Amino acid sequence: MLDIKWIRDNREKVQEAADRKNIRLKVEDLLEADRVKRLLQQETEGLRQERNRLSREIGRLLAGRVEGRAEEAESLAEEVKGQAGDDKAEEAKGRVGLIQDKLNVLQPKLQDAERRFGQLMALVPNVVSPDTPDGESDEDNVELRRVGEPPAFPFEEADHVTLGERLGLLDLARGVKTGGSRSYYLKGAGVLLHRAVQQLAVDRLAAKGFTLLEVPVMVRTEAMRNTGYFPLGEEQTYRLAEEDKWLAGTSEVPLVSYYADEVVDLREPIRLAAVSACFRREVGSAGRDVHGLYRVHQFAKVEQVVLCEADPALSERLLQEITGHAEEILQLLELPYRVMAVCAGDMAQKTYKQYDIETWMPNRGAYGETHSASNLHDFQARRSRIQYRGADGKLHFCHTLNNTAVASPRILIPLLEIHQQEDGSVRIPDALQPYMGGRKELRA
Repeated sequence: MLDIKWIRDNREKVQEAADRKNIRLKVEDLLEADRVKRLLQQETEGLRQERNRLSREIGRLLAGRVEGRAEEAESLAEEVKGQAGDDKAEEAKGRVGLIQDKLNVLQPKLQDAERRFGQLMALVPNVVSPDTPDGESDEDNVELRRVGEPPAFPFEEADHVTLGERLGLLDLARGVKTGGSRSYYLKGAGVLLHRAVQQLAVDRLAAKGFTLLEVPVMVRTEAMRNTGYFPLGEEQTYRLAEEDKWLAGTSEVPLVSYYADEVVDLREPIRLAAVSACFRREVGSAGRDVHGLYRVHQFAKVEQVVLCEADPALSERLLQEITGHAEEILQLLELPYRVMAVCAGDMAQKTYKQYDIETWMPNRGAYGETHSASNLHDFQARRSRIQYRGADGKLHFCHTLNNTAVASPRILIPLLEIHQQEDGSVRIPDALQPYMGGRKELRA
């Protein structure tokens, strides 16, 4: 969420961000809704204040029973209650009735105006950083760097599904039988590998000072809205029937919501991490990436979330830091990857600046997204009402950042395909071997 006062002064920037992110919003409509709402609020509040003033005066006079003024107090009381019997009270009754009639008309109009304003404010996007590239989709993202070289196999390589089934790591057919499309079973060493990459990431983050949390994956609508996933991401989220709860698609939601409505100490950035099950409907992806483990409805993710002071230079440095954590894990997994600057058209509503990391997947013959890192400035903190007291003694909204340390089972695709060997086995990278009971290879 952006501050409405800032939006009034920077309407062109906000409209540009909406256009670049393909969000259907006319900022002038928002500002007109804001103007109408404020006028109705002022008029309604003025009428209420007048009514309250009369009530206080009546109470003072009746309580004090000031000599010679009891008759005046009784008259005022009758004026407000609409029970005056003489000509003066009848006149007052008419005035009070007129005020109440106006309030009865204004209050529904105010509620409608507030609802309209809230709906439009919920669509306002975060502005994008000056170095965010233009573009409409992930095809327009800009490569910043590559690390490692895609392997050249001296044999005919297999894809991760063939390898997983041959080695007894994966069962897609029974997954579909049980859970429907995009479902799967991991088996035996496949489960160990799945958990190993998560534990490797958790251990690396804990060593870097991140506080680990076990988080709820069922969250309220308010948590989804406050973190910027609603209203535009609602169709991608599973809802629990007859409850105000949703299955989170990332632990970013409960991690940020941990401090909602609080004033936090940010003398040092707050670094949080969690590993959780994640759920996404993948609406609109029918026919895309249907083979294997790339695009599934349920997965596990180790997430980094950082809260810091509202200093753009500091949050930019932290964005580079958490992106580096993900790169370090990929290097430990011995996987070639590239870092992409995400274009405005591929960004979420909430994002100020974003990097994606894509890992080489031999069977695709291309890099596939495995990680994402975002700087949101104070967009989430405003919605979630997370503040800190600055050096000036005033309260400010903090900056928030997030990054995928590792997500599985998608990361198993390059792990299996890149480390496969000519005899059909798969080599386990050195960094994972302690988490696999010292095992160096996966064999049938």
